Amino acid sequence: MIGYLEGTLFRLEEERLLLLAQQVGYEILLPTFVRNRIGDLAEGDPLALFIYYHQTERQPRPILIGFTSEAEKSFFQSFLSVEAIGPLKAVKALDRPVTEIAAAIENNDLNLLKQLKGIGARTAQKIIATLGGKMDRFVHDGRRPAASSSDVRVVDGATGIRPQVIEVLTSQLGYKLNEARQLVDAALDGHSEITTAEALLDAVLRSR
Repeated sequence: MIGYLEGTLFRLEEERLLLLAQQVGYEILLPTFVRNRIGDLAEGDPLALFIYYHQTERQPRPILIGFTSEAEKSFFQSFLSVEAIGPLKAVKALDRPVTEIAAAIENNDLNLLKQLKGIGARTAQKIIATLGGKMDRFVHDGRRPAASSSDVRVVDGATGIRPQVIEVLTSQLGYKLNEARQLVDAALDGHSEITTAEALLDAVLRSR
């Protein structure tokens, strides 16, 4: 079973992408909030995704669904525990950041949940009944003010530390991809002494 993939972006579409890893192309579905986060990537850019793998007797063809962090994948799996929500429905429904949906569940915000694609009043009530009181960690993780080197995941060692820190800024700290790239490039400009991901992340956070 596939749980994680690293490679380069081969093609990005509206609801899916093709990731090239070890000369194999993997078609991966993307929830809208993930698609929005990586929307600025270009062909050939390094990319790492945590994968939810789905295959059943009714669905014999494997489906891969991609996330930029383990927390996002974990939230998705919790979302699937709600009656009548399957993987494909969840992919379409999650069109807002995980932290926002998790907060709505904890706050019994039916109005926000009903705004999710394909989620009506009855399903929104089931979501709160099933997941209420269990979402605080997702709200908390998304509001962390800083990150340490332990948060840095290697995305593409051949290209150095830049993509590692960009990944932390986008998946852990909520920055848009384009903004994260600009912050990292500014921190590196004229600072050849920065040689580790931890030092680069510190430099970026100090500049804010």
